[in-house]
Amino acid sequence: MRISELARRAGVTTKAVRYYESLGLLAPERLANGYRDYTEHDVRLTQEIRALGGLGIPVERTRPFLECLTAGHRHADDCPASLVGYRDAIDELTQRIQGLAARRAMLVAHLHQAAHRGSRISAADEGEDLMTDYTSLPADLPAPEDDGASAHLPGTKVPRLKLQGTGGTAVRLDTFGAGRTVIYVYPLTGRPGTDLPDGWDSIPGARGCTPETCGFRDHHQDLLAAGADGVFGLSSQDTDYQREVVERLRLPFQMLSDPARSLARELDLPTFEAGGLTLYKRLTLIIRDGVIEHVFYPIFPPNEHADHVLTWLRDNPLQKW
Repeated sequence: MRISELARRAGVTTKAVRYYESLGLLAPERLANGYRDYTEHDVRLTQEIRALGGLGIPVERTRPFLECLTAGHRHADDCPASLVGYRDAIDELTQRIQGLAARRAMLVAHLHQAAHRGSRISAADEGEDLMTDYTSLPADLPAPEDDGASAHLPGTKVPRLKLQGTGGTAVRLDTFGAGRTVIYVYPLTGRPGTDLPDGWDSIPGARGCTPETCGFRDHHQDLLAAGADGVFGLSSQDTDYQREVVERLRLPFQMLSDPARSLARELDLPTFEAGGLTLYKRLTLIIRDGVIEHVFYPIFPPNEHADHVLTWLRDNPLQKW
């Protein structure tokens, strides 16, 4: 067969085939007209080179595997030399992992130093892990109970309240229009280098703001397609802090800042105390034409909440009042 057919069947380029030949891994016969004549065995060898490359074994290190096939074995790793090739590749990968782990440790150390520069408390004294993964949740996270704190909200008019958005302008909550707007209210988002309040994981409903936010990010287009005109996050954190979250998590929607908890006072929203702070309890408002149409409360688990909102929108298509 011609080189183009071999390349097509093996899933490589003709340039790659010529390179394999230059290394002596392929040795096709030559026809009288000078053209190369490849066989089914050459196809098998080329496919093996490609498969081994997918495992991270360089072309130059595939020779023992190809020789095993040429010797008549059914599999390229049926020979002792092939197993040695696997072990060598594993050893090299282990060294690379160790090197990356060392570089990561150095970066963490620099992050500790930079985050605490000028602080009265050193990273060593504080003993914090700046690489805390705020996107995952502990398996034993306590679930919040329904205390009835949101029962009065459905049917309530949204107050004439302006909150600063991460888009650079103030957003008036009572002017969203006749469509549905989703506002998920959360306590606070954590980020590397910033402490969460003591005992945060043990407070029912506290942990999970970042996974919840990532859920709304990932389902943003689905929510719009299901009838939402817009999605907003809302917390008592300041706009600069929220803007960092928007940029770091690449959110396609705005966050609203309510440091004075004005919405809580206007609507009697539930809050809780943690670390000397008064924070919003997690809930989500579906607002339509200036009125709260539906409330999600309590919310658990937070990482699945965007799915719950999406399901509700799909199950409750817009109807006239």
